[in-house]
Amino acid sequence: MNLTFYKYQGAGNDFIMIDNRDNFFPKKDIKGISLICDRRFGVGGDGLILLENDKDLDFNMVYYNADGNEGSMCGNGGRCIIAFAQKLGMISSQTKFNAVDGEHYATINTDNTISLQMIDVKIINVQENYTFLNTGSPHHVVVVEDVKNVNVKTEGALIRYSNLYGKEGSNVNFVQYVTDDEFDVRTYERGVEDETLACGTGVTAAAIALYETGKTNKTSLKMNVLGGKLKVTFNKIDNVYKDVFLIGPAKFVFKGQLEM
Repeated sequence: MNLTFYKYQGAGNDFIMIDNRDNFFPKKDIKGISLICDRRFGVGGDGLILLENDKDLDFNMVYYNADGNEGSMCGNGGRCIIAFAQKLGMISSQTKFNAVDGEHYATINTDNTISLQMIDVKIINVQENYTFLNTGSPHHVVVVEDVKNVNVKTEGALIRYSNLYGKEGSNVNFVQYVTDDEFDVRTYERGVEDETLACGTGVTAAAIALYETGKTNKTSLKMNVLGGKLKVTFNKIDNVYKDVFLIGPAKFVFKGQLEM
């Protein structure tokens, strides 16, 4: 099969995009998807995303981790598929689409900055040394003094595979204070099983965790990741985090052909 694909990245979090509105893609081929995502033997990416038809909304997003398994919500991937849908002429400056965690609304500015509304967050598990919450994907958030010197792959894996989270595991975020409204974040992502240059659901989780634990009183936070800068805004209403938006760039990298 000759496969046309598009490569996109959001703050260095990179994805292989495929227009699957004709339902031709072999969605159960875990090994094949993993090979496409392999950075040495395939195209290379933190994940693969299918754009499909949706009966009610503009499109449906199906996300696969780099290991070939279908994953939970990916925030940066969500912003990238919005840019992809615009490139295909399906949407203009705003959209509503479906993903594994439900319906999402987003807008695209003229500078290609995309604001993606994330799910409401109702349940937050605050412990002495960490916070756990789900922002479309599960996230363990820990505040550190020197995030640059954290061995994210090693320490992240220890937490991801610990008894805390069982077989499913959790993504792990290490966060450092910069100012009251700015933080540095590094993330270990399950499915990639390594550090990525950015994680959209991760910075969203970190921002909410920081507010919930009193590390900041700001509801608009600049989140610095290895691949660039993202922004998270939210409101807390009746102990529920609502109007949660992940904001940042999503850029087309290249288009290619692949024989599967």
